[in-house]
Amino acid sequence: MSEAGRAGETAAGRPAGVRDRDSEGRARNARPRDGLGRPLPYGAEGVPRQPEGVVRTPDETVAEAQALLDAGRPFHAHEVFEDAWKAGPEGERALWRGLAQLAVGLTHAARGNATGGARLLRRGAGAVQEWAEAAGEARPYGMDLAGVAGWARGLAARVEGGEGPVDAREQAPRLR
Repeated sequence: MSEAGRAGETAAGRPAGVRDRDSEGRARNARPRDGLGRPLPYGAEGVPRQPEGVVRTPDETVAEAQALLDAGRPFHAHEVFEDAWKAGPEGERALWRGLAQLAVGLTHAARGNATGGARLLRRGAGAVQEWAEAAGEARPYGMDLAGVAGWARGLAARVEGGEGPVDAREQAPRLR
């Protein structure tokens, strides 16, 4: 028996016999996370997680996501965009999904994953630009989608060119 098993814990440090589940029985990873969303060992001190399934107004979504991006927490900003994508009107879901992809792209670039980061940054840039063209709206909720798409493509080129991992706080986009 391993020492972890003798101490009543799994090898990952989770209490033995306890599964990470929410109140409805769905699997949820309860491990603490760092500022870029990477799981830490059980018992480590992480950053507060974003609550899931929060319904916000579009302006609240943009403001909260921008504050998280400015704090160097793009993984958490992606969760805010994901809430808007899942709860928002059908006609805006592609916009919020594209913004979530941009935040995840910045997350990967900050973690040192140049390939994944660049791919998601470009995918998100294309998605928000496509949404803006289809909707005929370049500045929904005050966001500068052309500027955000340009930021994403520029960062993608830099991380592919060897600049990385990047500082998520320093590289955060200005949404408005």
